[in-house]
This record gives sequence, C-alpha cells and structure tokens, in this order.
Amino acid sequence: MYVLYSFFLFLSLFVYIPLYFVRLRLFRGESLHLGERLGYRLAKKSGERKSLWIHAVSVGEVLSLQNLIRKIKEGHPDWIIHFSSLTNTGMRIAREKLAEADYIFFIPLDFKWIVRRFFRRLKPRVVIIAESEFWPNFLREANRQTEGILLINGRISPRSFKRYKRFKLLTKNILKNIEFFLVQTEKDKENLERIGVISDHIEVAGNLKSEVNLPILSEEELLRLKRNINISEKKKVIIAGSIRKGEENQLLRAYTKARSIKENLLFILAPRHPDRVNDVEKICNNYPFRIKRRSEVVPGMEWDILILDTIGELAQFYALSDVAFIGGSLVPWGGHNLLEPAFYGKPIFFGPHMENFSDLAARFVSAQAARISSKEEDLVEMFLIQDERYFREMGNKAKATLCTLQGATEKTIKHIENMMAKS
Repeated sequence: MYVLYSFFLFLSLFVYIPLYFVRLRLFRGESLHLGERLGYRLAKKSGERKSLWIHAVSVGEVLSLQNLIRKIKEGHPDWIIHFSSLTNTGMRIAREKLAEADYIFFIPLDFKWIVRRFFRRLKPRVVIIAESEFWPNFLREANRQTEGILLINGRISPRSFKRYKRFKLLTKNILKNIEFFLVQTEKDKENLERIGVISDHIEVAGNLKSEVNLPILSEEELLRLKRNINISEKKKVIIAGSIRKGEENQLLRAYTKARSIKENLLFILAPRHPDRVNDVEKICNNYPFRIKRRSEVVPGMEWDILILDTIGELAQFYALSDVAFIGGSLVPWGGHNLLEPAFYGKPIFFGPHMENFSDLAARFVSAQAARISSKEEDLVEMFLIQDERYFREMGNKAKATLCTLQGATEKTIKHIENMMAKS
C-alpha cells in the first residue's frame, strides 16, 4: 500500500510543480520551499535533551496550539519543541505567534526517504498531530522512530468521514500508526470507531480552541483602532469572518436592504483565504457602497464595506464589532470556528451549514448565545441590530458558554507528559 501511494505521489509532482511555477509567475504566489521540505535546512540534532515534534496544517490549527505550547514550555523548559506546518500562511503565523517553539519549519514532502531524513536529524521522542492531518509515510516513519504519535484536538468532519469510510481498510491501516486520539466531541469519537479505531485508544478531551488566549484590547486600544480605520461612535459594525465563495452576494443583498432602513451600519468582510480578496472586491463593487481594503485605509478615509485583506487581524476585528457572522455556513462547506467572537462576548450568527462544528453550534444555539440565519430576512435582522439589549445578552451568553468548555489543554498536557516519560 505504501509503495503504491509513494508511486502516485511521485507522479503527481510532474503535474503539481509545473502548475505551481505557472501560478507563481502569473499571480506572484509564494515559494514552494522545496529545499526546506526536502530536509536541507534542518535544525541541529537534539542530543540528549528530550524533544517533541508538533504538526499543524494551517492558521486555525496553529493558533489553537498557542496556549498549549506555552504551557508545555513553562512546565518543561528543557524540552525542545519542533513545530511544522503545511501552508505559507500557517508558517507565517507560527513564526509570529509561537515564540516558545525552538524550531519552526515546513513539514517534509511525504516520501519515505525524505521523512526518514527529518526524523534521523531531529530525533523527536513523541510526535503530536493537530486535528486530522494524516500523511501515510510520515505517520509510518514516526511510529517506527519515536515512542509514539498522539493526535490532539482531533476532529473528523462529515466530509472527511465519508472519504475515510469509503476507503476504510486504507484509513485503518494508516491510523493504526497513531497510539492515542484526543478528540473534540463524542461524535468525533464515534466516527473514529466506525472507521476502525479501537475505542480504548480514544478520549474526548474537548476543544483546544476554547482556551485560546486572544489579545484583550482595552477600551483605549479599541477606540484607537476604530479611529485608525474611521469608525465613529455612532456606527454599528457587523463582521462576517472566514467567508467562502458563494456567500458574498447573500450577505451583501441583506446589507443593502438593512442600509435602506438604517444608515449607520458598517460591514466588514473577511475572506477565508487572502487569494480571494480580488474576487470579493469585484463582487462588492456591484453594490452602491464605498469599498475599501483594510491595507489601504488611513484615518479620515470613509467606507461602508471593509475587506479584511490582512493576515492575523481577524480576532481584533471581532473585538471591535457589534455582531459576528460565521462564514462557510451559508453554503454547504460546514462552517468555521465560532469561538473567537465568543471570546469577545459578541452575538453570533451563522447559516444552516455548520456540520463541521455541529455539536458546538448546537450548544451555543441552545444557550441562546447564537442564532441560525437560514433566510435573507434573518440576515437583514442581524444587520439591523434593532434590539440592542437582546444582542448584548446574546454576547454575554456566548462568553459564558465558552467558559464551560475549558479543560482540554490540561488533559492534553497530561497525555503528552505520559508519552514523553517513556524510556
């Protein structure tokens, strides 16, 4: 199985690399970092010091590990923490936010000889995988050369579950390399069991993202930020975070209707991926509003719709907003994380497609901390913020609900310590 997988992976390079360079030339994309992913720029060997290798695929997963990595380093300052990511944006955020990680690098290309080079050089005692990043050769080599692999903050989305179930024998063969699974919900545990993971090897630990330490902005800092982007005290701000293709027009139509009733409304659109900013701007230009990008706004510049085209600022924009909408939920994508606006005590709205976060969404709706917006009329009501007291109560309940989800970090650290203690 592994030989066949490696063969097809090798063939895919003949398609992927030329396409990458075409994209690089046409769209000024970012480097493939082949030298690093081939293992030619690795950190020094760890020697006798204990080390662990933590991997997270992209921005969301990287941010979810901030608190965990800091606490690991506080409790075990002698441990060496190697950290890898897959995407350029994930690496950028890791280098900005994960000060406690000793070495940060791109995950190796998933060829046996390359992966083996990484393990022989880094010599980690334990490998930790965040959420659901399963590279067959990487996992196989990690199982052979370390004391064990731990999956943390595990999540099996409905889309992933269908794919894993279709190739159940293959998936089971890959996942048997992982010693233990710490998952977010009972549903995630059930899905792993249905694709062949032994129940005794799975524990529901909760969601690490519920314990993310986001920047707490003082009133003075919030006012300064608002002044810098020209938001006056009389304005009400609605933000739509992590928007996916196909959601823009639904939101913009609702905003247009709301603005015909109430003029003091500002709308911030944050695309899920920065490379969609141009497309989002083109769509926004079909509406009769002043459209600006975050990167071009200066004090005194008027706007009605702001497109968030920067990386790493979404959290503070949730903080300054009055209402938060969760993207990926008006189209059948499965939604995105709603815990950041909850951290800032914001009323939360999302569409009917929150399948990837169904347990979390249901808990917030049940607590009257979030609402489902299935129709355009629901979105218009969200934009209008007619009953401000009710919206403030929703935000307070969102913050309180978030507080009930604590504990995942402590459980995860205990498992890591047990695995690191193996001789």
